[in-house]
Formats: sequence, structure tokens, C-alpha cells
Amino acid sequence: MTVTEQLSALSSILAHRDLHSLFQPILSLSDRRILGYEALTRGPSNSPLHSPISLFAVARQAGRLSELELAARECACRRFSEQKLEGKLFLNVSPESLLEPAHPPGRTLELLNAYGISPSQVVIELTEQTPTEDFELLYNALHHYRDMGFSIAMDDLGAGYSSLRLWSELRPDYVKIDRHFIDGIHQDAVKREFVGSMLQMAKASRAIVIAEGIELPEELAVLIDMGVDLVQGYLLCRPQEHPPRDARALLPKLDPTVPALNEDACDLSALLNEQPAVNQSTATAAVLEYFRKQANLNSLAVLDEQSQPCGIVHRHSLSEALLKPFATDLFARKPISRLMSDDFLAVELNQSLQQVSRLLTSRARQRIEEDFIITLNGCYLGLGRVIDVLKLITELKIQQARYANPLTLLPGNVPIQQCLTRLLQQGHESMICYVDIDSFKPFNDIYGYGRGDEVLLCLAQCLNDRIDPSRDFVGHIGGDDFLMVLGSEDWRKRLNLLLEDFQNQCRRFYRAEHLESSCFTALNRQGQRQDFPLLSLSIGVVHLHPDACADLDASQLAEMASQAKHHAKNVAGPSVHVIDTLDCEAFLAR
Repeated sequence: MTVTEQLSALSSILAHRDLHSLFQPILSLSDRRILGYEALTRGPSNSPLHSPISLFAVARQAGRLSELELAARECACRRFSEQKLEGKLFLNVSPESLLEPAHPPGRTLELLNAYGISPSQVVIELTEQTPTEDFELLYNALHHYRDMGFSIAMDDLGAGYSSLRLWSELRPDYVKIDRHFIDGIHQDAVKREFVGSMLQMAKASRAIVIAEGIELPEELAVLIDMGVDLVQGYLLCRPQEHPPRDARALLPKLDPTVPALNEDACDLSALLNEQPAVNQSTATAAVLEYFRKQANLNSLAVLDEQSQPCGIVHRHSLSEALLKPFATDLFARKPISRLMSDDFLAVELNQSLQQVSRLLTSRARQRIEEDFIITLNGCYLGLGRVIDVLKLITELKIQQARYANPLTLLPGNVPIQQCLTRLLQQGHESMICYVDIDSFKPFNDIYGYGRGDEVLLCLAQCLNDRIDPSRDFVGHIGGDDFLMVLGSEDWRKRLNLLLEDFQNQCRRFYRAEHLESSCFTALNRQGQRQDFPLLSLSIGVVHLHPDACADLDASQLAEMASQAKHHAKNVAGPSVHVIDTLDCEAFLAR
């Protein structure tokens, strides 16, 4: 398609307003509801400008970007209004179009008034395709939008030309983490560090994080574990002309078969208070009677016809509402749905304590005296107290500190034993990996214990880089002995990468002459001088099958891993030796 043809096609599209709006929901995990919808523009289906990338690129080249964006905005607002979609409407706007001299001021507000949409419902989402140079002008433009009641979001955080500076200067209400950092986050420790840093920056700047581009359940599981609340992506729902309205139907059921091996990964059974709930049609007077009879009852969950939470009533909020003149007479016979709050936290029973803690702390509106709802497969089970979460988290941190290795801060022998016990109880196929450093003692003798500690910290980081935090475990037995539990099918690939990564990372610890000769000379255990190869890893692996779990205890499993490690040590250089529990009848019979 020639440039002339592209420009002609663009002119036709703009003249006939031949645009289509698709909507992709943004879900709140804590509220189990749809926060809003991002409007995405498409050209005519039979046109080479159907793709938004081509469409907006041609408009940019033709100097008609602002015109196209206004047309797209009009289409989105019209379709949003026609479908009576609830929640927020996210509208994509490029900074360069806002800065165009020909950009008509007040046009967006006119559109909203025409279609009956409140500015408070609209989020202006900045999409950066070209460098932004005039920050002051952009700052003024966005504050103009804010003054009118709009919220501001930054799209593709981490992928733009100056996104960090934009974040710092503009202080958006929402920030969207670019898909690049979400893709494979369950297998990439560096990406988890980046996202963790973004979450910290968001907390400091009082912005709300949206993770977009989620395509795998494993990615979602890690994001949940990290405390991300707002999510968007193909895993949940593709962009559609007629998007769904029920978030509960979109939220995937995370694999319950994945073993929870970390110390903080137990479910919420200890927090569950089996308190009664009321139907949304229950009269307010009956709810008041519930609170009157139970002085220690702080909250009541409100359920819909499917026994799923649709709201919550807090004692203090209800009291405040009924203190107004004539309020009791007005509301006594009205359904509690009139006074309930739809801003509540609902968590599944199988979520970890740590996940719930992060969700609670991410909610600026959560008060310590307000309970949260615990569900099973979306159906109401009972309530949990925020104060109980805080107590258990504190106890857990104290226990973790007590049993952690003082150097690496990884779980020590007690948590390792607990992990192996849980693993056998759960009966899941796993790989138990005993990791040992070759030539570590002579290295310590030559370089000193300070440098040796640096090596141990380096290995701890390498191990953490190779685990999926949602399903794996790593601990420090002591000295240069570590234990890692892997649950995924690509365990061998990850171990090979670990062997290679450790050797590369250790190069910075050697003297130049030792690097050049690929060895160093030290006294052996017999007091004789000996050449030792550079540091490498020996890994003994026990392939644990579900059928063998009932015949083993944690001590036997640890002994088998130690034996596998000794076999690996007999091989020069980096090595992996595997013992299969299906082939160890002689060991089990001892």
C-alpha cells in the first residue's frame, strides 16, 4: 500500500467516522469486581488500517493524530454509554496530541456531557510513542484535565521514552506496568525485582498499579503474591465489542495442585470466623438487630442470590448513616443493599497469609477495625479480622528470623525440614536439589572467609534467580550446602543455567593468575599442596514421585538428597546426579 493510498484510506475513515471501539476489562482482585474498561480503537475490518498500530502511525505521519484520537474518543464514549457499562472508562491519549496547537480544548468534556458520562468515571491514559520534550506544557494540560475531574494513568511503564520522568513530574493516579515485565515473570527474578521496585515507587507516589498483558496463570499467581491488585490481559478477557460485566466469571481458578512450600504459604483457615451473612434484600432493621444481639460483631457480609459476596456492612458505618435525622425511619424497612458498602476485600481460602497482607496494605481505604470476606470458589465462608492478620504476620516474621541463616537470610534447617514434610504430605511430583560448592574450603583458605561469604551470597542470589516463588523453595543448610525444591517440568534446564550462571558470577572473585590458569593452589586435607579447579557446583537431585511419598519421611528424603550430592561430587567440575524414587526400593527397605 502506497503512502498516497494510506492517506486516502485515513481520510475516508475520518470523514465517515468508520472506527470501532473494543473494551478490555480491568479487574480488581481484592474487590472481585471490574474496575473499568480500556477502550481500544480499530479501523474498518476490510481496511489495511484495521490495526491500531498502522492506523495511528499513518495519522501521526499525516499530522492528523489529534483528529483521529478525538474521533476514537467519541466512538468509545458513545459505545460505552450505549452499553451502559459500569466503572471507569480508560481513554488512550498520546502526549503529543495534547501538545498540538490545533488540539481543541474542552472537546472531551463536551463528548462526556453529550453521552451522560461523568468526568470522575474517565481515566486519561497516556500512551507514549515519541519523546516528550515540553514537560511544563504537558504538566499544565494534564492538570487542566484533573481540574475537570478526570483521573490520569500512564501506560506501558518501563517501555516509553521518558516514563520514569513522566511518573515523577505528573504523579498519575494509575500506572500500567508494560507487558515486557509481566511476560515470564514467574521464571525471571530480575523482572520480579523490577516490578517490586515499581510497586514501591507507586506506594511512595500514591499511584495505583495495573499489571497489563497477563497471559499465563503462573504470571497472575506471582503478581498476586507480590500484592498487585488491578490486572488486565488475555488470560482474563480479550478486547471485545460487548465486554463481560461479571468479574467473577473472568477470574481464573489458580492451580490448587501447585504445592505451597514457603513458610508463609499456609491457607487462611486460622483466620476464618464463621460469621453469619445476610441477603442483599434483608431489611435494615433486621441487620441492626444482628449487631444489637452480638456486641463483638464488627461486620456482616452481604450476599447475592448465588451466595456470593456483593457488599459488606460495618457496624460503625451503619451507625453513622442512621445517626442522621429521620434516617432510621427512612431506612428501617429498606433492603440493606441501600446502605451496604460495595468496597470490600474478598479473598479465597487457599490464598497465603502473605498475599492477603499485601492486598490489605495496598488498600488505602482499609481500616483496622473493618473485617474482610473469606470465600471458597467465590462463595461465602466467613470473615477475617485485619488485626489477626497483623498478629500472624508478626509471629511468622519472628519465627523466620529465628530459623534463618544469619548470612544469606534464607530459611535454615528447621524450615527446610518443615518444607520436606509438607512436600510429602501434599504428594506432588518435585525435584529436591542438594547444592554444594566444589573447592570451597581451599578457596576459603586462599582468599579468606570474607571473600568466601561473598561467594555464598552470590550462590544464594543465583538460586533465587532460578526459582518460581509461587511454587518453589530454597534454603541454606549451612556452610556451602543449600537445598532447593523445584516443581516445574523445566527443572533440568534451570539447573544447567544455574551451573553456568554461578561459574560466570564467580569470575569476579578470583585473582587474574588463577583465572588465567583455571585453578589455584592450596593445602589439601592431608596438608599437601594441591591444584584445585575453580569453583563450581555439584547438585544431587531426588526425583520425588507421588507414589513414593507415603513410604518416605523428611529425614529419608534429606538423606537421599545427600547421597545424590555425594555421587555428583565424584564427577570433576559442575555436575548433576539424579536419584529417582521409583528406582530406590533398596533404600526404602532399609
